[in-house]
Amino acid sequence: MLVIGLDGWIDAGFGAAGAVRSLLDAVDTKPVATFDADVLLDHRSRRPVLHLVEGVDSGLTWSTVELRWGEDLDGRHLLLLVGAEPDFRWQAFSTEVVDIAGDLGARLVVGLGAYPAPIPHTRPSRLAATASAEELIASGGYVRATLDVPAGAAAVVERACAEAGIPAIGLWAQVPHYAAALAYPAASALLVEGLAVAAGLRFDTRRLEEAADATRARLDALIANSEEHLRLVHQLEQGWDAEETIPSGDQLAAELQRFLRQREDGEPGPQ
Repeated sequence: MLVIGLDGWIDAGFGAAGAVRSLLDAVDTKPVATFDADVLLDHRSRRPVLHLVEGVDSGLTWSTVELRWGEDLDGRHLLLLVGAEPDFRWQAFSTEVVDIAGDLGARLVVGLGAYPAPIPHTRPSRLAATASAEELIASGGYVRATLDVPAGAAAVVERACAEAGIPAIGLWAQVPHYAAALAYPAASALLVEGLAVAAGLRFDTRRLEEAADATRARLDALIANSEEHLRLVHQLEQGWDAEETIPSGDQLAAELQRFLRQREDGEPGPQ
């Protein structure tokens, strides 16, 4: 299995980032390939971190893009494409990833992401899915939509893999739009669970579930102090309970556009 978890594109609530961090913490991985960051990345947008100790320069940490190999709890092999989303040479990069994945025998590609949606934090999140073929997501109970959205590098890799004969799925966790700028571990747990089902893998998600419970308690406490926020959550709950909260393509597009504008403008999210 090839799992794509690159940083830098739509990741509401840091759902995919949290899922990847959980996988890297739980799985003993080894590097298979490291890509040339000088060619792929704009270091002015992803500046290296300078480490100073009492004023003494002790080194730099650079953004990386790498492919790592590991095993799940049952010893099944997986590849993790992690690090920074490339700024340049997407098509060449995707070709290289496909070549390596094919040489290593990858038989399924799963991309991870998260997006803001009009749902309450007091109800379970849903997984949306994209796929290279209908049968890959026909029976998963996924949210599915018809819309045009800007693509990230992961989508380019998924498409290149599909064209090379490796089936590809994109899993997207829904995150309450009012919590999109906060860490939302429930989305990360949902992605890891969805990955396990889609790819036939097994992981321990207890830490993510505990973090999700703590985040819900924090949101409950924050919202309890505002009548306006309580009304908003109550309205979303009513829609959810009436099974009317599966967002339309227009709703998804509007939420994504708002989320992206906030990122571009550097606006802080809800606190």
